[in-house]
Parts: sequence; structure tokens; C-alpha cells
Amino acid sequence: MPPPPNRFVTRFVIAVLLTVTNVIGAAVVYALAAWVVPLPGRHDVHIELLNLAVLGGYVPSAVLVGTWLGLRRYRRLDRWIVEERPATDREKTALLAAPRWFAWLHLALWGTAALVFGAVNAPSHVGRAALITWIVFLTGLTVSALAFLIVERRLRRVNRAALVTGLPARRRSRHVAARFGMAWLLSTGASAGGLVVAGLMAVVLGPGATTHVQLGVTMMALGAVVILVGGLTTFLTAQTTADPIRAMRSALTAVGKGRFDIQIGIDDATEIGELQAGFNDMVAGLREREQLRDLFGRHVGVDVAREALTTGVRLGGEVREVTVLFVDVMGSTTMATELDPDRVVALLNRFFDVVIDVIHEHDGWINKFEGDAALAIWGAPVAVAERNTRALAAARVLAARLHAEVPEIAAGVGISGGPVVCGNVGSADRYEYTVIGDAVNEAARLTSVAKEHPERCVANALLLADAGEEAAHWVEREPVIVRGRAAETRIAVPRS
Repeated sequence: MPPPPNRFVTRFVIAVLLTVTNVIGAAVVYALAAWVVPLPGRHDVHIELLNLAVLGGYVPSAVLVGTWLGLRRYRRLDRWIVEERPATDREKTALLAAPRWFAWLHLALWGTAALVFGAVNAPSHVGRAALITWIVFLTGLTVSALAFLIVERRLRRVNRAALVTGLPARRRSRHVAARFGMAWLLSTGASAGGLVVAGLMAVVLGPGATTHVQLGVTMMALGAVVILVGGLTTFLTAQTTADPIRAMRSALTAVGKGRFDIQIGIDDATEIGELQAGFNDMVAGLREREQLRDLFGRHVGVDVAREALTTGVRLGGEVREVTVLFVDVMGSTTMATELDPDRVVALLNRFFDVVIDVIHEHDGWINKFEGDAALAIWGAPVAVAERNTRALAAARVLAARLHAEVPEIAAGVGISGGPVVCGNVGSADRYEYTVIGDAVNEAARLTSVAKEHPERCVANALLLADAGEEAAHWVEREPVIVRGRAAETRIAVPRS
């Protein structure tokens, strides 16, 4: 997590910039009213002094109130910095909404100022009061837009630190078009609006000379053209920029939900077009990576693939307690010589469909296919709760389903358990996750014993001691001597 900026410095800089902006705005209002805009009505020293007194009283009061409210609001935005923890979704949402909140605060203070100055000047001349009110409001609109941009700019480092854990789950997106609107309001809208109002005042409230009327009409017409053409141009430019960004945002949402077949059209020759092309390249890379991960998971097993992606791949092994199931087709050599190859493959595919379904249903992992046999593991590469219970149930169900669903094939199922060595075996260029140990050998050899029992399924009876309720579904038979061993092995078969 990147270190957040100094909270006191950020507060101080924002407070100073906003104060300076408001003071300059107040000075601009006074200069416009005193020397630039021809206000209707006679010059009354008393009214001018009253306006100056209200200005001198209201500006410091508004600055104090705005600073106090702003600091109070900001204290709720950076509490996570003080407590040295990640920002919550609620704090992230409030932080992202801070520029808009400060803009509305300034608009409220300047709107109040417009009403105050309108009320002060109304008794002397209604037209004068209306024009001063409009001047104050337009200046306030400009200052509010500047406040939005200042706060947004100064909070970027704080935003980066807060959003390092991601965007809030529920958020209100801000549009690029709104920023273009702010820029137009600052550069064109406010001044053009003032031009229109000044022309209107010249026509309605000024002397009746034709020159004044023509000048007023000209000012209104030019101002209206600037507002309409400038607004339309800004809107179209904003939409041209915002539309591809919205398309990419929608596509990103789809990619986040696992859709990698997304491709957006490249319809721009600027940096946005390069961004669209880069997005398509990124999705193509993700799609290829997902295909490789899927193939990897199919070849080595999903659990092994997930473990490799999480912890990396290293050669070597570890000792684990596992339960092993081995299933082997009986008479596969005869089947291969007597049947067409297509028929053999079709039968084996039906056989393995049942094997895979049963093993996965009981939370096992198929370690490998060996021609007409399969090896399944419980307990590696990840631990499995009640592995003996699940493995014995899988063996019992597998034998029954193979007999019912693939009667053309006879298969023996052997199951054993104990410590084995498991891990990646091979070289750095090519390796395989495998299990090696006596339990694996015994399970494979018990398949031969299973072929001598009608149940076609034999387990080492020692597993029943830790099989819970599953043990009731099994019955012990006479011990046997498994090939390659001198001592007898207790065995059990599914109860009929």
C-alpha cells in the first residue's frame, strides 16, 4: 500500500487555495460592479458604502464558515490514515464525492451572497439589484467550479492510497463530460452569460437611444451564440471522449465476470484509440492465459493447477497421509484385439466418464490415467476432510455404476491408504505431480484381488476404522496375501 500524503499538509493547501480563490472572486465582483459593468440608477455614495461594508463583513464570515465546514468534512475523509488501516467502502465513497461536496458548499455560500447583495440594493434600484445579484451568482458559479477542480486535484494522492484495495462496491461514477462542462463553464459560459445579461440591462434599463439598444441587442446576440455554439461544441467533444470510455468500462465489467470473448471497436485515432487497441490486446492475452490454465487444469487436475498458480512450481516432494483408489479394466488386451479401435476408444471414454464423475462427486483428485486404468487420490495436493469416508464411498459407488452403466467392461477397484511421497517429479523443463508409496502399490494390486470377487471392489479393511457411517456399507472377507508381500492383508468388500 503506497504511503498516503501528509494529511495536515493536504488540508492546509486545500484551505489556502480555496480561500485565495474566494477572495479573488470577491475582488472580481467588486471590480466588475464598481468599474466595469454600467449599473443602472444614480450613483449613491451611501449605497456604495453599504455594499462595501456588506462585502467586508460577508467575505470573512463566509471564509470562516466554509473553512470550518470543510475541515469538519475532511476529518471524516482521512480517519483511516490516522488509524493506519485500509479505507472502508463508505470512506472511499465519501472521498470520491468530496470535490462535488465542496463545489455545492461554495455554490450555497455564493448563492447566499447573491441574495444578500440583491436585498441590499433593491431599495435603491431593482435593476441594479438584479444585475449585481447576477454578477455575484455568475462569479460564485465560476468559483464553485474552481473549487471542484482544486479539491479533486489535491485529493488525487489520497485517492490513490485509499483505492489501492479497489473501488467501492457501490459507487456513483463521475463522467468525463462533467469535467468538460466545468472547463466550458470556467472559460466561456460564465463570461458569455454576463455578456447576455449586460446587453439585456442595456436594452431594458438603459436610455432609449438607438445606439444603446443596438449595442445591447448585439451583446445579447453574440453572447447567445457563444453560449449555444460553445456549449454544443463542448458537449459533442465530451461525448466523443466519454462514449469509448463508457464502452471500455462496460467491457471491463464483463471481463471481471469471466467473459474473455469481449472485443471493443477501435474508432479513434488519438490516445483513446491506442487505449482501445491495448484493451483488446490485454483481453486476448487474458483469453489465452485462461485457455492455458484450463488446459493445465485438465491435464494435471484443478487442485494441482490452483496450487501451482498460488505457490509456484518447484521440484521435490513431501510426505502426506492419503487414501488411494485404483481402478483397472479387466481383459483390456483381449478387448483391444477383438474390437475396432473406434469401439475401444468409445468404451473407454464411457468408462472414464463414470470414473471422473464419481471421483469428483466425492471430492477426490484423479492423479493420472494409465491407458485403461486411473489413479485417484484423497489428501494431496490439498487436504480433504474425512478422506477415508469419501474414498470408500466413491469406490463403492464407482463399482456399482460401472456395472450398471458400462456392462461391456469389467473393472476392478482397489483402495488403500497411508503415507506417500507426493510432489513434482521430472526436470525444470518437464515435470509431473505424482504420488509414490506403498499405499499406491497396494491399491493397484488390490484391483487384481477385486477381479476374484463379484463386487469387483476391494479395500484394505484398516480404512474402515476411520470411515464413520460408511463402514456399515462394507463387510470383511478372508485376509489375502497381496502379490509382492509375505504378510496377509485384511480386506473388505461392499455389503450386498
